[in-house]
Amino acid sequence: MKGGKLIIFSAPSGSGKTTIVRHLLKQPELNLAFSVSATSRPRRAKEKQGEHYYFISISEFKNHIKHDDFLEWEEVYRDNFYGTLKTEIERLWAEGKNVIFDIDVAGGLRIKRKFPDKTLAVFVKPPSVDELKIRLKKRSTESEDKINMRIAKASVELATAPQFDKIIKNYDLDTALEEAHQLVAEFVGADIEK
Repeated sequence: MKGGKLIIFSAPSGSGKTTIVRHLLKQPELNLAFSVSATSRPRRAKEKQGEHYYFISISEFKNHIKHDDFLEWEEVYRDNFYGTLKTEIERLWAEGKNVIFDIDVAGGLRIKRKFPDKTLAVFVKPPSVDELKIRLKKRSTESEDKINMRIAKASVELATAPQFDKIIKNYDLDTALEEAHQLVAEFVGADIEK
């Protein structure tokens, strides 16, 4: 596999990484394309196949694992698999794009290890675990049990932050967006106005 650059944004759920990634995708000078992950989890109400995720069955997912079709994959929660198909990255690189990921911490670090010279791995740090819980509750997409699972996982994920190339503290969204834009522009060699 060869091609453009890889930009990874990882963080605990509710940290703001998805908002940051969406913002960066709207910046044409960065020449970014979003890596759509595959997942075995059920689709949420407003999610679209091939746009938010490639929704596949658990057996399909396991078949892809068996055939080494993933760049990285993870069983994030029991029977909830997430992964990056190699064909997705090859497709985006064939379009001449730099690939941006909104991905789980373990998956992000795996990609960084496979492509150390062409990957920028960014960890988005929330103001606090309490703030994370508030943000997750505001989403109204998950049960209290799921939220508690995510909060428990967040503590483990926060401990991995030093393994990333850069840490963005998302205490103020506008500042975090500006910092992320600057980092990515520098990494991909884009011209931006100061």
